Amino acid sequence: MKFNISSKAFYSAAAAVSKVISSKNALAILDNFHLSVNAENNILTITGSDQENALSARVDIEEVNGTGNVCVEARRLVELLKELPEQGIEVSVNDDTLEMQISYHAGRFSFVCLPGEQYPEFTPDISEQAVSFTIATEQMITGLDNAMFAAATEEYRQAMMGVRFDVTPEKLIFAATDTRKLVRYTDSRTAPGVSASGTLPTKAASIIKNVLGRDESLTVTMYARSARLESEHITFQLTFLNGSYPDYNRVIPRNNPNILTIDRTALLNAVRRVGIFVEVDGGLEKFRFASDSVLIKSNDPSLCTSAREQVPCNYCGNDLTMGFNASYLIEILNTLRTSEIAIELGDATRPGVFKPMEEAENTELVMLLMPMTVSDF
Repeated sequence: MKFNISSKAFYSAAAAVSKVISSKNALAILDNFHLSVNAENNILTITGSDQENALSARVDIEEVNGTGNVCVEARRLVELLKELPEQGIEVSVNDDTLEMQISYHAGRFSFVCLPGEQYPEFTPDISEQAVSFTIATEQMITGLDNAMFAAATEEYRQAMMGVRFDVTPEKLIFAATDTRKLVRYTDSRTAPGVSASGTLPTKAASIIKNVLGRDESLTVTMYARSARLESEHITFQLTFLNGSYPDYNRVIPRNNPNILTIDRTALLNAVRRVGIFVEVDGGLEKFRFASDSVLIKSNDPSLCTSAREQVPCNYCGNDLTMGFNASYLIEILNTLRTSEIAIELGDATRPGVFKPMEEAENTELVMLLMPMTVSDF
């Protein structure tokens, strides 16, 4: 088996597929790529898996002689391709010894491969009837980008350690929560025409966000416990998280009467500065909302330090004192990207609702942050 390929194209595909491979695998064979050559279509397919997910990238090749498939060490191959200058390279595999050679005019590199038949076939649960739809890749990436930071990280909340992906005939909904903060992003720009749901693990969501951006459209096929995402060059098969996801719609307050509009960057910078002085274990920042400004305070009694800063705003409502965790608030303000944001408040015990002042047509982004108790100001 022999073929020619661009070193840059080979590296880009291999580096993308390597993101699915775990650093520690129960099966040693999963430390390898599975390489398969289709001489009829002049395509090299590179596959990686961690048993829960499988990612394949397709690359155009030239001067193909023979077909076949082998397994080659992923880490070493990616490191070599990263260091090669952009040029055409020749890849050949001895069918008898399974030695793979990568060569060009100034060098030659050898790998010992394993038979391709030893690579375990990824078999997601597709026992239920599938639904399929096509969306712009940007819609999937934007939804995940807005929601991922709010996913739970604690093992005892495994069902929430990812992004909930709910599909209705009219819209796509991405949601995530760790019970302290919550995000719901609704995209009605495409009407899928089908209904399906699943929770994408954080690792799978990160792979989608970082790998699938090359192609414009994405075909999504969803089963009860798994999904397949396919673009022109990439196929990604993933397994949903087990467990029921909480009804995030019930948590979002409907009528918060106190409305604040404020410059996002000014608020973010003030929260960062005042956040330097919060108690390490608590992270509490105190906020007092008035008609034309918000006063932010923090202190650490154990170190006798404190901070306060005032930020101008437009506030319509009753004077209100609330507390929020500084780190969580910074995450929300970093994810919101408009110059101005709106914050809807009820009372000191109800979550604050954060929204961008400007949104793309037929999209809606809502973020919640649970308050902290403020004993004094």
